[in-house]
Amino acid sequence: MADKRKKMLPVEEVLQGSVVYTRSNLEGPRLTGFPLKLSVWLMESRLFGGILYKHLLKTNGVSKVFDGIDIPDGPMFLPEYPAPAEEPYTQTCESDDPLLRVEQAWKCVPDHTNTDYAFRFWSIRDYAEAYRSKKLTPTQVAERFIKAVDDSQRRNPPMAYFVSMDKQDLLKQAAASTERFANGNPISILDGIFIAIKDDIDCLPYETNGASVWVKKIRKTKDDSVCVSRLRKCGAIFPGKANMHEAGMGTTGNNPFFGTVRNPYDVKRYTGGSSSGSSALVASGLCPAALGTDVGGSIRIPSSLCGIVGLKTTTGRTTCRGGLKGGWSMLCVGPIAANIEDLMIVYAAVLGSHESDVLYSKPPPPCFPLLEKNSILGNLKFGKYSKWYYDVLDQEITKACDRTLDALKSEFGTETVEIVIPELEELRAAHLVTCGSEIMTSLNHDYNYVRKDISYEVRGTLAIFKHFNASYYIGSQCLRRRNMYYYMEAFKKVDIIVVPTTPCTAPVIPQDSLSIGESDFVKAGTLMRFIATGNLLGLPCLSVPVGYDDQGLPIGLQLIGRPWQEATLLRVGFAIQELHAAARKAPKVIYDLLEPTIEMI
Repeated sequence: MADKRKKMLPVEEVLQGSVVYTRSNLEGPRLTGFPLKLSVWLMESRLFGGILYKHLLKTNGVSKVFDGIDIPDGPMFLPEYPAPAEEPYTQTCESDDPLLRVEQAWKCVPDHTNTDYAFRFWSIRDYAEAYRSKKLTPTQVAERFIKAVDDSQRRNPPMAYFVSMDKQDLLKQAAASTERFANGNPISILDGIFIAIKDDIDCLPYETNGASVWVKKIRKTKDDSVCVSRLRKCGAIFPGKANMHEAGMGTTGNNPFFGTVRNPYDVKRYTGGSSSGSSALVASGLCPAALGTDVGGSIRIPSSLCGIVGLKTTTGRTTCRGGLKGGWSMLCVGPIAANIEDLMIVYAAVLGSHESDVLYSKPPPPCFPLLEKNSILGNLKFGKYSKWYYDVLDQEITKACDRTLDALKSEFGTETVEIVIPELEELRAAHLVTCGSEIMTSLNHDYNYVRKDISYEVRGTLAIFKHFNASYYIGSQCLRRRNMYYYMEAFKKVDIIVVPTTPCTAPVIPQDSLSIGESDFVKAGTLMRFIATGNLLGLPCLSVPVGYDDQGLPIGLQLIGRPWQEATLLRVGFAIQELHAAARKAPKVIYDLLEPTIEMI
C-alpha cells in the first residue's frame, strides 16, 4: 500500500522553492426557502450530518490541509510579534486617558478642509464648528436624525439601519451635550458627535443581541463596553444599535429578523457584513463614524462595498471587553468612518487594551501620523503578490487599485515591489477552523436551548462548525505560526502589503433571501478572498475607497501593515484619500443633517 502521509516542508525551504498560488474559494449550492430548511435538517441530523460535513470539507479543500498532514511547527494560539519597529513621521501617545488621546490626535488633523472634493461627507470638524459657532445644536441634529431614520424606514425597500433606537434616550444625550455647549464647556472634539454602535458591542440602555432574537435569552447587558465607555467619556452621542448579519456570522448583511441593510450606493445591493448597519449609517451621512467588529472582514468588507474607510487594528490594540464573544483569538473592535481624519479621532478614543485581556504580545504606545496633503511617503515600499492581487471577478477593481499605486509613485515616489506569500489556501482553512471552533465553543453551553430561534443560514453554518475537531483546531494554530513567519519575512522587504479589499463590488440582494436568509458559500468565499490574513495573524488592515466600477459601485484597496503600525496605514490612507478627492461620488441615499437649506434626498 502506498504511503499517503504528507509532511509540510520547513518554512525556510518553502520560501526558497517555487510557490504555487491556489484560489481560496468556497463551493456549494446557493440555498434559500425549503431547500435551505432541508439542508439544515440534514446537517443537524446524526445520520446525515457527518456525511455532508465530510463532503463539504473535501469539496472546499479543507480536508487536504489537515488530514494526514505532519505540520512541523508548534501552535500559536494568539498572535505573537517580534519587537515593534519605530514608525517615522508620527507622534507617540503615552496617555491612557481617551480625552488626552483624542486631543493629541486632533492636533494631527489638518486645520482646513480640502476643497478639491467633488462630493464630501460632513465630518467631525464640520459638526464641531457648527456647534461652537452656535449655528446648530446637538438637539437640532438629533431631531433631524430621528426624522431621517423614520424616512429611511418608509422607503421601499426600507434601509433597515437599526436593530434598536430609543428616541427619548437619544434626545436626552443630545440635550446634555447642547447644555455643555451653551455653558461653554464641551468635553472634547467628539462632544455631540453621533457614533453608531454595532449590535454585538455593549452600549446602555440597549441589550446586545447581535441582531438576533435569541441572544437576549442567554445574556444580559449590564454596562457599556470599554470602547463605548471611552467614547462616552469624550461626549459622543449613541443613536442606537446598528443592524448586522445575525451574530456576525455572515459577509453580506442579510438578516431575516430585522431586515437586510441596504447599500446607500444601490439599495438593491448588499452592504457587506457583518457590520452592515454601521457602514450604511456612515455612507448615508447619518453618522460621521461608527464602531464595528471584525473576525472575518466584518469591518473591511462593508467599508469597501459602501465606499468608506474601515480600520481593523492589531490584535490587542483595542479591547473587546464588553460584547459578544466569538472568534476570541481574532476578534477586533474598530472604527468605520467617511474619512481618515474622523477614523483616526475615533480610533484615538477607543484604543488601548484592558488589564483582563489575554495577550502574548503587549501593544507598544500608539502613534498618530501628522495628516498632511504633502505627506512624506517616498521611502515606503508596497508589496504586491500579483497572483493573489489580480484574482478578482472584475478587472475594474485591480485597474482602480493599480491607478492608485501609480499615483502614489508619481506623487510621492513610493515603490511597489513583487513579493511571494506561500500557503494562502492553508491560511484560509486555518482561519475557517479557528473561527468556527471558537464561535461554537462560546455557544456550547446554550446552543440546544436557543437553536430553534437561530436563522436557518446561521444554524447551517453552526452545524458545520460543530464537527471541527481538536486535531483541526491545533493544526490551524500551527498554520498560524507558519503564516506569521511568511508575513514577517515579507515585512523585512516592504512596509505595507496591498491587495483589493474584495474581488467584487456589492452583490445584488436576491429577493428570495429576504424572508428566510440564504446560504451561499461561493458568495461568502468570494467576499473573503483577501480577508483572512488580517484576522488569523492579527495584523492591522485599512480599507480605503479608490474608485468605482462602471455601475458606480465603490471599490476598496486594502493596506495590510506591520504589527502595531496603524499610524503608517492612516498616513498612507490619508494620501490615497486626497488623491481621489476630486473623483468621490455621492451615494444615491444621502441624508444631510447639517445644512438646513439642503433637502434630504
